Amino acid sequence: MTEPTYVPERRPIASRNYALSIRLATWLAGLGVSPNAISVAGMVAGILAGVAFACTPLPDYGWLLFLAAAVLMQLRLLANMLDGMVAVQTARASPVGELFNEVPDRVSDTAIIIGAGYAAGGMPELGYLAALAALFTAYVRAEGKVAGAPQEFCGPMAKPQRMFVLTVAALYAGLAPAAWQPKLAALPDRGVIALALLVVAAGGLLTALRRLARAARALRKDKP
Repeated sequence: MTEPTYVPERRPIASRNYALSIRLATWLAGLGVSPNAISVAGMVAGILAGVAFACTPLPDYGWLLFLAAAVLMQLRLLANMLDGMVAVQTARASPVGELFNEVPDRVSDTAIIIGAGYAAGGMPELGYLAALAALFTAYVRAEGKVAGAPQEFCGPMAKPQRMFVLTVAALYAGLAPAAWQPKLAALPDRGVIALALLVVAAGGLLTALRRLARAARALRKDKP
């Protein structure tokens, strides 16, 4: 008698259905690449994105480091998508795999967002606040699952949205002329990265509250 295949509860991502995504996942599965290795690779990309952000105050190379951060954040998201796809294709999805999916995600989020706080035009305090908000949204989702509610991946500032906001900010900071860079009136040394972190922090708090409300509603509905 064969054991039933473990089916993880995954974040809905439309790009999983793209032909290119499926081919890439099939290619990695054919090479025998472990889904957990892909998860760790995504974490490394996230850490490097945070380092790139933090190094942008360096003269002459700031713009290039902003672009590197943007690319690395997208590679992190690509790895986050492919690890689950490869796990399902190779029937290697497991509860242990969920740990390798979740823990590296939290490390990546923290490294990227705190690194952005130290970026040129950033603000360390906002970086730490936004990182806490990101962790809190994931915590609420996990606690809802433990309590018996479906996992809540709703936004408005879930992981894909956080990375989108920071990627756009990084591209703008790296490519826009100095005259186009916004400045905060009260904090003239802060710019587009600080604004992005403020959006991530506020959106993260709203997301956590929304997920908490949805999980509570689901649990009340299931109560006998």
